[in-house]
Amino acid sequence: MTVRTRFAPSPTGYLHLGGARTALFNWLLARQTGGQFVLRVEDTDRERSTDESVQAILDGMDWLQLDYDEGPFFQTKRYDLYKGVIDQLVEGGHAYRCYCSKERLDEMRETARREKRKPRYDGTCRDRTEPVAGVEPVLRFKTPLEGTVVIDDLVKGKIEIDNAELDDLVICRSDGNPTYNLSVVADDIDMGITHVVRGDDHINNTPRQIHIFNALGAALPKFAHLPMILGDDGKRMSKRHGAVSVMQYQQEGILPEALLNYLARLGWSHGDQELFSIDELKALFSLDSCQRSGSVFDNTKLLWVNQQHLSNLSEAELGAQLQTELEKLNIDTANGPQPGLLAGILRERAQTVKDMAAQSEIFYIDEVELDAKAAQKQLRPVCLPVLQAVQAELQQEEKWHSANLKQRLDNVAQALEVGFGKIGQPLRVAITGGNASPDIADTLEMIGKPRSIARVGKAIEYVEQRSAGSE
Repeated sequence: MTVRTRFAPSPTGYLHLGGARTALFNWLLARQTGGQFVLRVEDTDRERSTDESVQAILDGMDWLQLDYDEGPFFQTKRYDLYKGVIDQLVEGGHAYRCYCSKERLDEMRETARREKRKPRYDGTCRDRTEPVAGVEPVLRFKTPLEGTVVIDDLVKGKIEIDNAELDDLVICRSDGNPTYNLSVVADDIDMGITHVVRGDDHINNTPRQIHIFNALGAALPKFAHLPMILGDDGKRMSKRHGAVSVMQYQQEGILPEALLNYLARLGWSHGDQELFSIDELKALFSLDSCQRSGSVFDNTKLLWVNQQHLSNLSEAELGAQLQTELEKLNIDTANGPQPGLLAGILRERAQTVKDMAAQSEIFYIDEVELDAKAAQKQLRPVCLPVLQAVQAELQQEEKWHSANLKQRLDNVAQALEVGFGKIGQPLRVAITGGNASPDIADTLEMIGKPRSIARVGKAIEYVEQRSAGSE
């Protein structure tokens, strides 16, 4: 049997983390087994579905590199299929026309709530043979009145639901449009889906869909229901927890492979391993290793995972990522070091490419603005001889490489008989404007000789003015 999985989002918003994880697990299962992965857009909710949401889903899938073998299919273009399935159910005695008014159904639900019963259709029209004049009926599926439905869930284990808990669901509205449960089953049969992997918020739909599969004489797919992604309060993650589109993570500088790695670990594990390449995920993934309970989303952990993936990128790959981010900041990289070389000294200091780009600006601009607190602490009158000696020594260096620059700074330390810290910190503030940077010699190399010497000169002027003011 060829494994065929599907990701079937509704285009009523962006591609969120839960949807992305569902897509990932379906994709991994298909890739790991040599199967096929189908993308199906369930857009029958015409009031809420938008073209913008469709594009957001496609963009998210593309950025995450979750390629699909077939699709995207759109349910609104498959109504002929659904009509044929509905007719088959009616002809087989598995569906009937219901003429109950909205007012009667509302009253039925209200009575059930007052009596603290689960609201369900009472079957008034189940055996009706005569139509009601002037009323366009809906079609309801005739759910078995006795027995149980058993779901052999690949994640949750055996789930058994009493048919008495289920009512006769509507499968076709009065305007002729199919409902969700009908169209999903029709599509899964038509597309030959063998594994339905989705969030456990769909568990209530599964017994209803199994009944429809059985009524149509179709083989059941295997079901796997994934636990929800939770916020830090233990409740289902939502916008109030900061849940955003996966494309927001792209804008924040998260690598797609890092986000996929983190999402895979939200509900799946392979021993104690935390970091995975995409190839490792494809080789190791198994539904058997998915956990049954929800996992809490931790943005701090995501940033750590992202930093680990950043550190594993080649200089060329990381340079290309940094180049893109620098262009967003309108920074001309021709006016400074190659992004790949710069990324090499920044990769251990940044959790995201966006962070790295922000730290990169000082390497491409001519002048830096001194941080007031850093300058007040480090650029004191006592360091004036140090800065002057550094400036003179650096001006003599013809081969502007970090090893040579380190030696030049050691020369100053020896000549002035001071520790390296007495040189490094004032120099760091002078050339970067602040207290933090990579290795000072590496930083000097990336900034370049003309800018470095000019910035030390500006710092000397600052100290001289400060000295004059204190006299």
